[in-house]
Amino acid sequence: MARFKSSSVDFLLSSLGLPLFLLDIVLDVLAAVNFYQEGSYVCLGVLLLLLMGSSVLAQLYSWLWYKYDEFKMHTEVEEHLKPSMTSLHVFQLGVYVRHAGVFETSLRSCFVLSSRAGDYAKFLSHDLAMLRLIETFSESAPQIVLMLTAILQEGRLDLLTVLKTVGSMSAVAFCVTTYHRCLRSFLTDKKTQNLFSSFIFFLWNLLLLFPRLVALSLFASVLPYFIFAHVFCSWLVLFFFAWRSKTEMMDCTFGRWLFRATVGLIWYFSWFNVAEGRTRKKTLLYHGYILADISILCGLWYWRMTTDPPVLFNVTPLHAAVTATSVVGVYILGLFLKTIYYNFFHPNVQKDELKGGASETLQSNGGSLQPADEVDFTSVMTQTDSEEGSPGMMRTSEVNAHGVTSRCLPNQSEHYNKRMRRLAENFYT
Repeated sequence: MARFKSSSVDFLLSSLGLPLFLLDIVLDVLAAVNFYQEGSYVCLGVLLLLLMGSSVLAQLYSWLWYKYDEFKMHTEVEEHLKPSMTSLHVFQLGVYVRHAGVFETSLRSCFVLSSRAGDYAKFLSHDLAMLRLIETFSESAPQIVLMLTAILQEGRLDLLTVLKTVGSMSAVAFCVTTYHRCLRSFLTDKKTQNLFSSFIFFLWNLLLLFPRLVALSLFASVLPYFIFAHVFCSWLVLFFFAWRSKTEMMDCTFGRWLFRATVGLIWYFSWFNVAEGRTRKKTLLYHGYILADISILCGLWYWRMTTDPPVLFNVTPLHAAVTATSVVGVYILGLFLKTIYYNFFHPNVQKDELKGGASETLQSNGGSLQPADEVDFTSVMTQTDSEEGSPGMMRTSEVNAHGVTSRCLPNQSEHYNKRMRRLAENFYT
């Protein structure tokens, strides 16, 4: 079975996850205090709603995934906290346990000679990458809109507001990068993408995401109360299409509906694949919808700026036209780069070419390769706590009828993240 190796770059990204997570919380508190001191109670209320809603959503996903995995713990820190895992999630602390677990396994895979630590590090980091993605589009992206709207309405650049906006943008960029690296980890060595293709991937995502955020901010700065109606109506449309796409990532009915609702929220800002099969038509339909929406939002902003401009932020009609056109133009440029990426850099593979899954565990039988689950095996379980340094990790030595020995785990879910692998199938196949 192919290994998920944890590189020094992966260890660095995993190690930076918790400090950046804590820094974002500090900046959230400072932003809330700033809104309170300035008397911006509407912005304060929206910010608190985003913070609480995003935290509850992330903790709910984290607890559901622990439940789906039957609360099997793969690190010592998780094992010690297992009896109070539900309470930790209720008090919004469960995600911190995941961060600590990723740091522990990443540290072990880099500095301890272990054949399994890298697999467990990837398993845990995959779930954490998906949680970051959910948090980014339920908290960070809306906060960017909120901060930019405040800047536009007040007509001034506040240092704390700018700091929070830059921090949120960095969190979005970091999330996109780590999520993409997690998807790439399922590619075989022959299909692994180079750094330049990753940069192109990151760049077109950036060019598509930020025009969307700017357009929403421009619209909210002149029609602040209509932005809530826009969010709700757009989410309903996108939620409907997420339902029709038959997204089946979660393992229970409640989880599937929750995931579809979350997909609708993410699609409000950015596209990502969530269903099997060819998605070219769906992608074209989505980007056409978002491009039309951005054009309408920028058009409405230009109309208000030329007919009834705000007192604190007044621009000439020419500057307003250039701004609105530039926002739409940047989005079109992002679509162009995305087309280049998919034509020249994106690897298209079959499901059985991805790491993870029983089809990968191949055995030698008379000079031919056969799937392991098609061969008669006798399994001998041996405890490897001394080798692995983590409780409950088991090694299986399997001998087939021809005397060929292989090593794999009977429970494949302990070595690859089936949730992230399903998303990798949607993205690469």
